[in-house]
Amino acid sequence: MKAIYKGEIIAESSDTVVVEGNHYFPPESVKAERVRPSDLHTTCVWKGVASYYDVVVGDDVAKDAAWYYPETSEQAAKIKGRVAFWKGVEVVP
Repeated sequence: MKAIYKGEIIAESSDTVVVEGNHYFPPESVKAERVRPSDLHTTCVWKGVASYYDVVVGDDVAKDAAWYYPETSEQAAKIKGRVAFWKGVEVVP
């Protein structure tokens, strides 16, 4: 799977985990130069507290377009630390 924004590959892996229709990529598959920490945090009742990244390609920024769970509930342990995308980031095979 590939996560693509503005024609650039943000993450690529054959080891994604799908939860609620979202592909969660291993953190090492995400290009560090294409994401920057965001101040946003949200809470999922069964997964835990999510942290976010902005996705950056040149001058284009998709604010809060990637998220991950640094800590998870036991039920969501398989996505702990993995990164998922939305807000204009296309995830394709």
